Amino acid sequence: MSTFGTNIDVKALGKVAVLMGGRSSEREVSLMSGTGVLAALQSKGVNAHKFDPAEQGLDQLKVQGFDRCFIALHGRFGEDGTVQGALELLGIPYTGSGVMASSIAMDKIMTKRIWRFEGLSTPDWRMVASTEDTLAAFQALGAPMIVKPARDGSSMGLTKVMTADQCAQAYALAAQYDAEVLCEEFIAGDETTCPVIGSGAAAHALPVIRIVAPEGNYDYQNKYFTDTTQYHCPSGLPEQEEKAIQELVEKSFRTLGCRGWARADIMIRASDRKPFLLEINTSPGMTGHSLVPMAARATGVSYENLCLGLLASSALDDGEAEHV
Repeated sequence: MSTFGTNIDVKALGKVAVLMGGRSSEREVSLMSGTGVLAALQSKGVNAHKFDPAEQGLDQLKVQGFDRCFIALHGRFGEDGTVQGALELLGIPYTGSGVMASSIAMDKIMTKRIWRFEGLSTPDWRMVASTEDTLAAFQALGAPMIVKPARDGSSMGLTKVMTADQCAQAYALAAQYDAEVLCEEFIAGDETTCPVIGSGAAAHALPVIRIVAPEGNYDYQNKYFTDTTQYHCPSGLPEQEEKAIQELVEKSFRTLGCRGWARADIMIRASDRKPFLLEINTSPGMTGHSLVPMAARATGVSYENLCLGLLASSALDDGEAEHV
């Protein structure tokens, strides 16, 4: 892994657009990710430019002569298959998963259905459409219960419900972000995350990161804007546990048809040390607090080489990744 992002013909990459910002609730984080990626690519001599889809139409990518895109967009209209579909129509290769995998992975409920069908462990859940549904889910799943939007990220709209009288407010908050709301069994134990790099049989997991947040609250603020959350990489987990998580994450990646890169979040149940998949992010954060760069550094890959290697793997759905 330490050679990732090396021996790449930078000139062959052509003119590159770093897509950032956008119109989702994660715009602020996306701008932070994109700014970092842009600086990294430019430091490597790439002819890279900022491109904010909220400020100009995607058709301008063709008009302005861009050859490929690094997608640093997060959330809706960025990692849900919509931008990917537009780039397919424009014929401009892009980083990360294609249209179908991006769309499925963005929908936590559809993702869990597929993982469950394939025999991969994920917490029990209910899809709800009202306060009454949320109360019924609480009775079935027990306390604590996680309530969150089905198609949003960065812990937006998430509530940890401890009592029945919290259900109405939790549902109302999640429904502000998405019409589909997910109620999920809470898994008590170690919180971890694990990135995957590559495509198909060559996709492989990076080191596992163990997350220790203040009072166990790994929310939007503690993810991006505080320095009190602790990230352990190496994870400090027993070697057998780390390997089991990496294998589970690789399976979750391939099962959804992901390519390029992604990052899966996993809880390890304290009672029996069984790992459970929570979700997978197909356009992970690349900010100063982000976890894919942290795991890559543990294998000897710099932030700059990580960005360059991911860019070089950009592709369209109808062909293999373009290794430049």
